[in-house]
Amino acid sequence: MSESLASIEFFRTLPADRLRRHDARALWLSAEPGQLILNFDDPSDDVFFVLSGSVRIAVRTPGGRELILQDVPAGGFFGEMAAIDGASRSASVTALHRSRVCRVPGALFMTILAESPALSRRMMQLLTARIREANSRMLELTSLDIRHRLYADLLRAAGPPAADGSRSISPPPVQQILAQRIGARREPVSREIARLLREGVLARSRGALIILRPMLLKEAVAARLAA
Repeated sequence: MSESLASIEFFRTLPADRLRRHDARALWLSAEPGQLILNFDDPSDDVFFVLSGSVRIAVRTPGGRELILQDVPAGGFFGEMAAIDGASRSASVTALHRSRVCRVPGALFMTILAESPALSRRMMQLLTARIREANSRMLELTSLDIRHRLYADLLRAAGPPAADGSRSISPPPVQQILAQRIGARREPVSREIARLLREGVLARSRGALIILRPMLLKEAVAARLAA
């Protein structure tokens, strides 16, 4: 079966025959782990849909430090900002795993949105959700110290509560990646993780980092933000 825009989750509410006439303008790409898909300041305006695997969006400071903005799994997409405003890319995107990606020209993406008010509303809802998340992270970066930024990030990455109230992060996060997500260096993050393990707030199991007392972390973050 040939690849088609109709197979992309974002477009599945649209009639397949309407999408089929646009298939020839889409480009289907494969990326290996670590492969750069988009670079900062790239002038293109294409939108990328992740069909399998996952990618990482990050920004880099002039001094070379990297801040991870988001990991996009299969079913997600990126690059829509350039399609909307025509500006150069504000972040780089790298494949985390072997990934299959569909590259849709920005003009085509905007045409499809214009043809479907319902899809346009969904796009606005998704952008609003991203803005809310970005606002929340900005508040954390400006109001919380490294310890409490780490707490907030662990809670954000954790799955739903188990029967005992614990929450798991699987696979367990690499400490360097944790540091890059919260704008910190690895050493203080490693010390904080070690302390939480000693105090029984966290535990390691095969294939997961378990938050045994998630409410303690949540209350600590809330108290810090209210201070």
